[in-house]
Amino acid sequence: MCNGVAEDNARLAQLAAELRPDDAINIQFTSGTTGNPKGATLSHCNILNNGYLTGAAMDLSPRERLCIPVPLYHCFGMVLSVLACVAHGATMVFPGEDFDSLDTLKAAEEERCTALHGVPTMFIMELDHPSFSQFDLSSLRTGIMAGAPCPVEVMRRLISEMHMDDILIAYGQTEVSPINNTTLPNDSLQLRTETVGRAVPWVEIKVIDDSGRVVTVGEKGEICTRGYSVMQGYWNDPERTAETIDAGGWLHSGDLAVMDGDGYVQIFGRIKDMIIRGGENIYPREIEEFLYQHPAISEVQVFGVPDEKMGEEVCAWIQLNAGHELSADDVKDYCRDKITHFKIPHYIDFVDEYPMTVTSKIQKFVMRDAMVERLSGT
Repeated sequence: MCNGVAEDNARLAQLAAELRPDDAINIQFTSGTTGNPKGATLSHCNILNNGYLTGAAMDLSPRERLCIPVPLYHCFGMVLSVLACVAHGATMVFPGEDFDSLDTLKAAEEERCTALHGVPTMFIMELDHPSFSQFDLSSLRTGIMAGAPCPVEVMRRLISEMHMDDILIAYGQTEVSPINNTTLPNDSLQLRTETVGRAVPWVEIKVIDDSGRVVTVGEKGEICTRGYSVMQGYWNDPERTAETIDAGGWLHSGDLAVMDGDGYVQIFGRIKDMIIRGGENIYPREIEEFLYQHPAISEVQVFGVPDEKMGEEVCAWIQLNAGHELSADDVKDYCRDKITHFKIPHYIDFVDEYPMTVTSKIQKFVMRDAMVERLSGT
């Protein structure tokens, strides 16, 4: 045993002399929510610092126990979960090989977890599980919801029903290792439910217009990141790398955002997901947030489909809570006089599930293609 330890220490010393902080350590493929995945090349400096700082934001310590239902082959599980725990000495709890809402609830209760991670869909499935009320989750205090836009109503339920008073909203993408913005426990409830917080330490954030100029406070634009967390590039793909990282080192996210005077950022979704109907710009998340307030609706995804007259029309795929029924007319009546008329979904479909990536991120482009095929009658 002693020889093994000595040999291991010698090997570590050898590796320490060979490795450099900016050496590539991981080719992390993006989730494919908007198309084909790309191989983001990440360094030791990228992921170790991002993991450490994320753990610090959650106030992780050796006393904490983090329940990790997110996959380890994705940056969420690998960096924000595992490396955050390693960096701060926290205990890792894995509910199972694949995500299961019941297994996650059981593990959080039985292991007295203090933190829980997940994408919005995972948290929604846990909250809506028929046995949810039977679990004692009072040990929970913090965690991270990330990976997709986080509905305000879901965030409120996590705080009130899962005791996660200090839960953080984190925003970023694989290409930034993966977090560039986060809320903090001492932020107000409004800021923690309506924004993705401010830039994480040692990272720059800006919001720009179509010409690349920084917009004024309160205006919508594309959010960009510069700093230690930006990837080295897409593996063996200099052309796509140049399309994403500009000459100034800024990584262009493709996401629409607004920043206030204090640096807090609201995300409105992907630029390519913006719907242009009759010359009006429509942001799907605004409609989704409104429909989430309906007591019968468990989850909703809004996207645009081509229309000869209007250019695009608004389409909503809706998942209902168990035991509830709604018609398309019911949904439109609920919207009428509460949101602008041109934002009311023209097409409404009720579904049992959504097309997802293996990391439980919803693929709107698959839904859009399916609706286009259906509407064209092919």
